[in-house]
Amino acid sequence: MDLVKFVEEQTAKISDIPSFKAGDTITVHYKIREGSKERIQLYQGVVIQRNSTGNNETFTVRKVSNSIGVERIFPINSPNIEKIEVNSRGAVRRAKLFYLRGLTGKKARIKEKRA
Repeated sequence: MDLVKFVEEQTAKISDIPSFKAGDTITVHYKIREGSKERIQLYQGVVIQRNSTGNNETFTVRKVSNSIGVERIFPINSPNIEKIEVNSRGAVRRAKLFYLRGLTGKKARIKEKRA
């Protein structure tokens, strides 16, 4: 059992991921492969949740594109994530913000945490 954990830790990508939680607005720099070309696409939105722990941890980012809500799930240890930038910290009182799916316009705004 200890050998399995050791191998998982060795193969996991150890990167400098900033600390962020649900409610924060982040920008994910994600590598996209199109044929033989590779480019970096920016995906900016609000973190709705962080799920699980360890190697299989994921986080969900929601953004509104052309008045349509789009959510994307990213694995934390994905080799395709170039970097993550935290744009603003949100003042929320829960860990999963699924209620944002039903809100539109000004109601869907999240207050910024004061320093």
